[in-house]
Amino acid sequence: MIKLRTTDSSKHSLMVMIFCLAGWASVASAQDTQWGKAMKAGDELSRQGRYSESENSYRVAVAEAEQFGNRDPRLAHSLNRLAIVHKEQAKYEEAERLYQKALAICETVHGRNHPESARVLSNLAQLYTSQALYTQAESIHERSLSVLEKALGPEHPDVASNLTNLAELHRLQGRYALSETLYRRSLSLREKIFGPDHRDVASSLSNLAALYHNQGRYGEAEELYHRSSAIDDKTLEPDHPKVAVTLDNLAQLCATQGRLAEAESLNRRALIIREKRLGPDHPGTATSVNNLAVLYYQQGRYAEAAPLFLRALSIRERTLGPNHPEVADCLNNLAELYREQGRYPEAERLHRRSLAICEKSLGPEHPSVASSLNNLAALLQVQGQPVRCEPLHWRALKIQEKTLGPHHLAVATTLNNLASIYYDQERYAKAEPLYRRSLAIREKTLGADHQDVVQSLKNLAANCYGRNRTSEAALLYWKAITTLEKMLGPQHPKVITSLENYAALLRNMKRKTEAAEVEARVKTLLPR
Repeated sequence: MIKLRTTDSSKHSLMVMIFCLAGWASVASAQDTQWGKAMKAGDELSRQGRYSESENSYRVAVAEAEQFGNRDPRLAHSLNRLAIVHKEQAKYEEAERLYQKALAICETVHGRNHPESARVLSNLAQLYTSQALYTQAESIHERSLSVLEKALGPEHPDVASNLTNLAELHRLQGRYALSETLYRRSLSLREKIFGPDHRDVASSLSNLAALYHNQGRYGEAEELYHRSSAIDDKTLEPDHPKVAVTLDNLAQLCATQGRLAEAESLNRRALIIREKRLGPDHPGTATSVNNLAVLYYQQGRYAEAAPLFLRALSIRERTLGPNHPEVADCLNNLAELYREQGRYPEAERLHRRSLAICEKSLGPEHPSVASSLNNLAALLQVQGQPVRCEPLHWRALKIQEKTLGPHHLAVATTLNNLASIYYDQERYAKAEPLYRRSLAIREKTLGADHQDVVQSLKNLAANCYGRNRTSEAALLYWKAITTLEKMLGPQHPKVITSLENYAALLRNMKRKTEAAEVEARVKTLLPR
């Protein structure tokens, strides 16, 4: 399975950075120190997505704060902000060093069980989450949460933020039930603290909606996105950048359901907002450009997708640097476009560059590395090179099982990819246990009524047919059709195509009467 990479909404949930020294604004507002001026400049440049310039301002702030003494809270605050900007640029080692230094100051000045120390811990945990160091991230998030609950009480806004970050960590690992519990707890807290129409409540609704989207609970996801959007309408200007985030999320949900015209309208609105409010060269604008390009790619509108992918790539290379993971995402997407156009050498060059960036910036065992390996392997498979692509899929599987666990949806995808290699080689006996394991993971994680489960059923059906177990193949394929019809309705193009394929399968099995009945049904469903 090929995977294009959207941004913002591909991550779906928005993790919350917790800032130190909530009372600092009263010091900086007077602008009577070089430190305050540098911090203000860094904050503004960071807001504009000008991270390298923001980094320079924060470095000035750190130098100024060092003059106050190495135990001054302003130094910890400066280091924390500088670390955040390093994280945005994928400079993870330097970000970790800065967080650890800020944490040491906070713990020395305030103690290990003080909220300021817990806030830096939370940010450090998010850094580890970005690197897929999930075990470390989880233990630190739980420590931070424990400190905040004891120091501030279980109903403090910072507790809600920490719950959100912990929920997102579990979502990334495919622990959807636990993630939902934490997201709901955070939502309930925010509604109680702020009321039902607060921006933080809107964020919680979007996070929970994203989780439901992952699980194929599209109706519930859409309802929550619309509730979040309604709060946006009440609390934000109509062209606020945060409105664009909600629009992008809704667009991807619509695209998943085949509502492509609606998705395009939402993507375009998001892009217009970001271009107006953030500027044409902001990383956030690149996100909307990339997501619109992905939508065009999915519709086969390659001539329209290509310049958008190139524009997103150009913006990210300029603003984030050539070795940022989001640059790798753009390279991956452009490579997939070239693959569809049969431009295989160019596609392979871009995939290998994307893989190299992921390995360098994220480490050789990050899930994004596995994703890049899978896509490179799929390109080689299209070119009839199974010997070269098989070890790439196996390496991807090993990474995913180690970092995500053996029951994660990404594992199911790679198992499916491996099985497809063996299926193409007519090695059906070797393919079958992989297809079955992939199906079991998807059914357990997503439930029976999900399109990925439908695809697994069809793949297993085809494999059974290849092994001359035609009756079993027909049963599996019919199960897939009934599930698809339940999800999308009887007149959806995917249902009609599946029925046509099922009729052909029945004819090959010499079950002509049943085939004719299915064909007659297809005729009643076709538009007149």
